[in-house]
Amino acid sequence: MDLSKVNNLYFLGIGGIGMSALARYFSRHGKNISGYDLTPTPLTSQLEKEGMQIHFTEDVSKIPHEIDLVVYTPAIPSDNKEFVYLQQSGIPLMKRARILGQLTNNYFTIAIAGTHGKTSISAMTAHIFNIAGKKITALVGGLMNNYKSNVIINIPADILLVEADEFDRSFLEIQPDISVISSLDADHLDIYKDKQKLVRGFLDFARKLPKEGLLIHHNKLKLFDEIPVKKICYGLDKEAEVSAENIRIEEGAFVFDLASDETRISGIRMAVPGYHYVENALAAATVCLTKNVTPEDVKRGLETFKGVERRFDFRIRTGQTVFIDDYAHHPEEIRATIRAVRSVYPDKKVTVVFQPHLFSRTRDFAGEFAGSLEVADEIILLPVYPAREKPIPGIDSSIILDRINNPDKKLFSTEQLLKYLKRKKPELLLTLGAGDIGMIVPEIEKILRKR
Repeated sequence: MDLSKVNNLYFLGIGGIGMSALARYFSRHGKNISGYDLTPTPLTSQLEKEGMQIHFTEDVSKIPHEIDLVVYTPAIPSDNKEFVYLQQSGIPLMKRARILGQLTNNYFTIAIAGTHGKTSISAMTAHIFNIAGKKITALVGGLMNNYKSNVIINIPADILLVEADEFDRSFLEIQPDISVISSLDADHLDIYKDKQKLVRGFLDFARKLPKEGLLIHHNKLKLFDEIPVKKICYGLDKEAEVSAENIRIEEGAFVFDLASDETRISGIRMAVPGYHYVENALAAATVCLTKNVTPEDVKRGLETFKGVERRFDFRIRTGQTVFIDDYAHHPEEIRATIRAVRSVYPDKKVTVVFQPHLFSRTRDFAGEFAGSLEVADEIILLPVYPAREKPIPGIDSSIILDRINNPDKKLFSTEQLLKYLKRKKPELLLTLGAGDIGMIVPEIEKILRKR
């Protein structure tokens, strides 16, 4: 389909972070956008302010009469009334990933992939390019704090930067010129069944590069020798081609020097803490340096990067109370986030609230979740957020709780958590998870500020 000739688009699941980025892209290019989502959120409210027509009930009578194309997310249930109706309507339907793939045919494309880190790397890279004056359009899987948005759009744009999602093998739709692969831990086993098949998926993604393409990857990933393109590896180890030296913590901030054969950038001071953010910064810097961004602009971009909403997101930072919210929903992400918290606040008692995401992920990684959480001083679990899944018999948050080797552990409902926080003020509170835990963060912040 020639997307330039499509004028009226309808988004099924428009409130999703990837769907809303696409909707904003087309809206900024003069298209009429409408859509459905299950629940209103601050993001859907913002989309409505930008002129998009959105409703929140499964009601085919609310679907506009003039639609050229329906864009849908795989998270839409197959029995959704509007989805069923539109499948029978004769109107073309396309998955979000397919649309994104078609867009990448029209631009020099940078695709950021990895089981962890891709959103932060995408946002950092987009921000560096933007402050360096490059004409970039970026579609990011989170709300960038610098822009209060998940997009940066220039018309015309020289570069399209996209987050390449491995879920549902979506990233295989993308046609990249530069690919970044940040990490490759077992995840989405409901799709891939085992890590070996996940690895094959990432190898297939790397093979999407043209002969003159560039693959930038973490130096611990020793998988890509057979890919016949130029490769650059980055990491904290000295053997990485782009590495971090002299990493230190100064007044709560991570500071480091970027070193490669061609470039040295000294004293980069990150606003977002954590060794994993230093690695993310190396990846973003490598991309930008290969596209002729100056070292001075790379440093300025990294130092002015304010992070992504729900990615090590400081909600309160006072002498008495620290409250950090993070999207971490995989054991390795949780481990990295708690490590970063301990690095910056070694003397504070750390209370972690974690909402498991997906019954299948809870089942597959219960022991790993327990191991990554039990290093906190106090652990509170919430019920599993099902997302797209039906319950699995015998699988709930208690299977993680039972494996946690720490006596200070609890399983609360959301209501019990809020009551508990009103009674007992944590010294340092860390909320973790990819579900609707983010929706109660403002309420938690209000409670902690009152106390």
